[in-house]
Amino acid sequence: MKKEQEENKESVPVLPWMRSPIQVDSFSNCPLDKVPMLDSRLAVALQSSGIGSLFAVQLAVWHETIGPGSFERDLCINSPTGSGKTLAYALPIVQMLSTRAVKYLRALVVLPTRDLALQVKEVFNTIAPAMGLSVGLAVGQSSIADEISELIKRPKLEAGICYDPEDLSEELQSSVDILVATPGRLMDHINNTKGFTLEHLHYLVVDETDRLLREAYQSWLPTVLQLTRSSGGSLFPHAENFVPTTFGSIKTTRRMGVERGFKGKSYPRLVKMILSATLTQDPSKLAQLELHHPLFMTAGKIRYQFPEQMQLFKVICEPNFKPLYLVALLQSLHGEKSIVFTSSVESTQRLCALLKFFGDLNIKIKEYSGVQRQALRSKTLKAFRAGEVQVVVSTDAMTRGMDVEGVRNVINYDAPPYIKTFIHRAGRTARAGLVGRCFTLLHKDEERRFKKLLKKADNNSCSGHSITPDSLDPLRSVYASALAKLKESVESETYKKRKAGIRLSHMGKRY
Repeated sequence: MKKEQEENKESVPVLPWMRSPIQVDSFSNCPLDKVPMLDSRLAVALQSSGIGSLFAVQLAVWHETIGPGSFERDLCINSPTGSGKTLAYALPIVQMLSTRAVKYLRALVVLPTRDLALQVKEVFNTIAPAMGLSVGLAVGQSSIADEISELIKRPKLEAGICYDPEDLSEELQSSVDILVATPGRLMDHINNTKGFTLEHLHYLVVDETDRLLREAYQSWLPTVLQLTRSSGGSLFPHAENFVPTTFGSIKTTRRMGVERGFKGKSYPRLVKMILSATLTQDPSKLAQLELHHPLFMTAGKIRYQFPEQMQLFKVICEPNFKPLYLVALLQSLHGEKSIVFTSSVESTQRLCALLKFFGDLNIKIKEYSGVQRQALRSKTLKAFRAGEVQVVVSTDAMTRGMDVEGVRNVINYDAPPYIKTFIHRAGRTARAGLVGRCFTLLHKDEERRFKKLLKKADNNSCSGHSITPDSLDPLRSVYASALAKLKESVESETYKKRKAGIRLSHMGKRY
């Protein structure tokens, strides 16, 4: 059996450059005053944010970008959740861009969700202003008109003078050096925003790469690559390359030769950095990125890894009483910040409602899911970060890269279907070298499958966590009452929806 598994493992195609990775964990944390070539302004900004040293992945990337590597190769980084990947790319990009003389959009960071993009922008905001750089956001949180006013600098017009609209459009310039964006809103600006151009782009960061490659998002990647592709060393490079989009053709004038903004240096190639805690090794997917002599950097020898300080537990529940075990577990955690993951939006909504029907648990609980309005999700996250909410019940919308300081526990109310999901869920705790716990609630017949899931991360250290009858028995009558209230609530909601549907149907007939 073991021999068969080894043969299967060998038959999976692995790109040659992924076979001999740089081991990130061979680096150790490094105090800021020992980091080679770190600009003193950046050091001060980091210290002001409470950062006194760089983690292993941050130091490893620094050596390959600012040190001898000097961004000569594209970087592919596979490192556990909470290891500091955002600062790993933000720091060298900000230092390199500090030499620019003219403001253009030079760095683009693409992320799959708005909340994650907001978080990444905050990281850039801690260091970019110290180097005279500005950071923009394109995520659809505000209207596109508001975003355009933040991203594009318009020429000052003098009263009483007539201006040619064509001349004005040529004078539109970027107000930001770095843009953090989600794919959909990025495409909106590419297709519709006058003055928005990627012709000066120097850095492209694809964060949470495996998810961004899995979902097309309006073909954002081929469009960006086409708009930033130079004409390949011809003596008279074409001034216009066209990319077909829904809105017609887009002009790009990415040039070879000398570019003003970098003080006489050759016009730089587009440097790509791709990152994930579960980076894909699928050659066909990675080919979409058109990587330049890629350098693979990874922590450990296996793809799926839990954070080093993670403690894993399983809780075996009686059939039909899983919510009861969850309540007993939450009470035993005494108000510690916890995230409870479910398998769907409907499960999240119902579980959150049920917990609120449990009476006075002395625990503030909120729901978080992708179907909620952005403003409501942001409000929940803010309250969670501030400690006003102790427990968030969430779909997998919260798995990717979300960083909430002080989350001590992750609870899988529904067991994760894939090891990749498990890694990202668990990674909401045990971040930045801190200790964290991940509990998974299971029925007896789910144990075997769960054990097979853990083997994919080469992990057998999941301990049993028992909930005693003493903590369960007092809750049983309350649980029965809470279930009855939930049933009543669901039936009432269903009736209202049905009634609204009938009303709309009648209106349709009348009009």
